Amino acid sequence: MRLSSSHRGARLARLLCAQQLDEWGIPRTGSASAVITAVVAEFAANAVTHGRTPGRDFEVRLTLAAELVRVEVIDTRPDRLPRAPGISPPPPLDSTGGRGLLLVAAYAERWGWVVRDPYTKLVWAEVGYDA
Repeated sequence: MRLSSSHRGARLARLLCAQQLDEWGIPRTGSASAVITAVVAEFAANAVTHGRTPGRDFEVRLTLAAELVRVEVIDTRPDRLPRAPGISPPPPLDSTGGRGLLLVAAYAERWGWVVRDPYTKLVWAEVGYDA
């Protein structure tokens, strides 16, 4: 899915993810769907907030495998890499942001990022679910 780099695009990424998971037999009302959708929501929000280049979209890809869903989000700021939890200092206790990748690290079997070319980076996570 290619989506606009806006809050509306991030919201649409979440909704389309839940719909796709439901079509794959992972019910929207289940915990697996909630977890996978939360990872998509975090990556999409980061793409819109930190990975945005005006006039350029971001992409979301979902891949279904046996007991695993791979989430990929491609944005247009390869110069802004995610900070892995534990490497950088935690946000202040009164901060309203900065904890999303802690959730991704907790929910995902594995996650990471790669700079694809001078114009894009791909952030990915593999999240397990009960088949």
